[in-house]
Amino acid sequence: MRSVSLSRFLIDEQWQSHAIPADLRLLVEVVARAVKAISIAVGKGALAGVLGDAGSGNVQGEAQKKLDVIANEILLEANEWGGHLAAMASEEMEHPQGIPHRFPKGEYLLLFDPLDGSSNIDVNVSVGTIFSVLRCPEGVDPTSEQAFLQPGTQQVCAGFAVYGPSTVLVLTLGKGVHAFTLDRELGSFLLTRESIRIPEETKEFAINMSNQRFWEPPVQRYVGELLAGKAGPRGKDYNMRWVASMVADVFRILSRGGVFLYPRDLKDPSKPGRLRLMYEANPMAMIVEQAGGAATTGRERILDIVPASLHERVAVILGSKAEVEVATRYHQG
Repeated sequence: MRSVSLSRFLIDEQWQSHAIPADLRLLVEVVARAVKAISIAVGKGALAGVLGDAGSGNVQGEAQKKLDVIANEILLEANEWGGHLAAMASEEMEHPQGIPHRFPKGEYLLLFDPLDGSSNIDVNVSVGTIFSVLRCPEGVDPTSEQAFLQPGTQQVCAGFAVYGPSTVLVLTLGKGVHAFTLDRELGSFLLTRESIRIPEETKEFAINMSNQRFWEPPVQRYVGELLAGKAGPRGKDYNMRWVASMVADVFRILSRGGVFLYPRDLKDPSKPGRLRLMYEANPMAMIVEQAGGAATTGRERILDIVPASLHERVAVILGSKAEVEVATRYHQG
């Protein structure tokens, strides 16, 4: 099969399919270069002294890993001077960051979780990066939180990278989902899976069972039926998978189907969920829907939510359409 680089793929999307403008193509290429730099840092691990805690906390009050800080800085520095962005927002920062005055500005907003699953770093388990692109509304200060508070349906692009045995970049531009694998010798991302489709049904699910005692009744019912296997109402056996890294769990679903749940629970009743709407749920929901799957909070479609704050949290149920529909029906019924 002829190897197609990410750059060639994006140029074809721009010129042949007329699917994206030049500025968006260039923005995606800049993000991909940052992903390569993060991949190198993750791959060196202890050899580069990048493991362990950074001794600081993020806006959510979570302890940061050294690689959290490094990945955040790589993405900020790579994207601030290209002329494609009006502003950026990161899960690791309280407020949006504008483009320095000495650089040209563009019409897009970039949101990212620089290192998803960072609790796995020190034990050499897959981590990743998640990103989302919005257009900056006219007449709104791009560095204001208001500029970013758009529903997921307004995303023009979303993607994530998995830093595993190989580095894979998954991308949607609003017309299907494609995966690119980093060729470390060439230093290029090459197209390895095109027009990915998630099977509608599955025999795998991913959830953190240690929180079971805090789950709401609809989740207790749904997971209980899966665990009952062939003898239960679903009539088949399921396997449970949980990597504690959303990028790895979602990539598995894109590869062979499945359902991922990070539901609302009673562990902290003040929080409507654990995952961040803008940095994790929205981009993953766009990717999953573009691959033929579904993504809800259990009560509503994730992409329809109008954010109230930059770091808003939501419950997430996404993956194979038939399973997501069952779990959602239990919440609504």
